[in-house]
Order: sequence, then structure tokens, then C-alpha cells
Amino acid sequence: MVFKSNTSYDFTDAVVVVTGAAAGIGRKATELFAEAGATLALMDCSESVKEVASDLGSRHTGWIVDVSDAESVTATANEILTLFGRVDVLVNNAGIGPLAPAETFPLGTWDKTIAVNLTGPFLVARAFAPGMLARKNGRIINLASQAAVIGIEGHLAYCASKAGIIGMTNCMALEWAPMGVTVNAISPTVVETELGLSGWAGEKGARARATIPTRRFAKPGEIASAIMYLASTEAAMINGANLMVDGGYTIT
Repeated sequence: MVFKSNTSYDFTDAVVVVTGAAAGIGRKATELFAEAGATLALMDCSESVKEVASDLGSRHTGWIVDVSDAESVTATANEILTLFGRVDVLVNNAGIGPLAPAETFPLGTWDKTIAVNLTGPFLVARAFAPGMLARKNGRIINLASQAAVIGIEGHLAYCASKAGIIGMTNCMALEWAPMGVTVNAISPTVVETELGLSGWAGEKGARARATIPTRRFAKPGEIASAIMYLASTEAAMINGANLMVDGGYTIT
């Protein structure tokens, strides 16, 4: 089956922020939002984010930002709000996944993973939520992982950070929905991005696919489409959900 990237969603006049937008799921999401008419503010630690924005069209802009740095996030958010006036949708996608055995997991690696994967989404959401709440309208989608609800060998900090995303999503959803802002999470299995395939190559990847009921990993477009749905008006009643896009792995 070939995934088709065209979308029927209409995001004309919507301003969408995507973190981790230079590659993988983030980049695919930016392509779908652009096709649907959105104006995009792209954030990534890679300088290539500016080229990605340019490739999508002149109305889109990219910012080089470290989401784990509060000053960097605040400065970038202020520039985005000054340029576009508001943000309607936030996709917290940036993340890292360094691996090590639990008993020897380096403290510095732990701190960096939590900073990027958990503190980062908090900082970015905190920067844009006040404007959404003032307008009583907004969508926030946080990228979690199947690792938020299961253990995966070597993924100590990653699992902890993604479990934290679920808890954060629940609290934000509870507090902000009465003021018109829904907050949801998406938890994919391994996704066929460059990063995902490099970590699950060869026999390791074959064994992992065999444990998924659909017998395959997810396509970036499938996760991006889930993001689009949760950002759309059709999903207005979905709040505080953790959408599993894992081929049924976590039910086995």
C-alpha cells in the first residue's frame, strides 16, 4: 500500500508552529500543513530548517532554536508572534533518543534527553498557550511514543521523557480545554525516518517488525496525518487523548 500525502483538511489562514521541523515526522507534517493552506513557523536546532521553510513557499519561515533553552524559546516565540500575530496550532515534535543500559546511563545524557523531550515541549507550549487562551481557540499536539507506556531496552531516559509527555498533556488538557484549547498526544511505534531506521536496522528491525500485529513500522505520513486530524475542527471533542499509532503493538 502506498501512502498518499494529499489531504482534504483546510488550514487556510491558520498559523501552525512545528518543532523538529527539519526532518522526519516534523518535516512531513509541515508538507501536509502547507498543502492544506497553513502558514508555517518552523523550529529546529538544524540550520536546514530555513531551507525547508523556503522550499515550502515564501509565506513560511524557519527559526534555529534549542527548545530546551528557555531564553531561546521565548525569543523565538516573540519573533513568531510579532511576524504572524498569533499561533493557532502547535505541534511539539522535537526530540532525541540516545541509548544506554539503565545501570550505566550517563547523567548528562539523561539530563539532555529530559531537557529536549520534556522540558522543551513545556517551554514551547507555555510560550504560545497564553495567546491561544486569550482567543479561546487553539490546538496543541505533543509527540509522545509507544515508549511512554511500555519499557524498551536501552531507552531509559527516552521512556521516562515520553511518559512525562503524557502526564503533561493530561494536565494541560484539563486546565486549558474550558478556555477553548485542546491538548492531545500521539504515540507512534518506530517510524521509518532516517533516525528511526538507523536505530532499528537489520536483524534488530526484523525482530521488532515481527512483534507488531501489522508486521511493519509506521510511515512518516501516517503520523503526520494523525497530527493533521487532531489539529482539525473535526477533532474538536478530542482532548487529553493519547493516540496510539503503533500497529497494535501495545495490545500484545
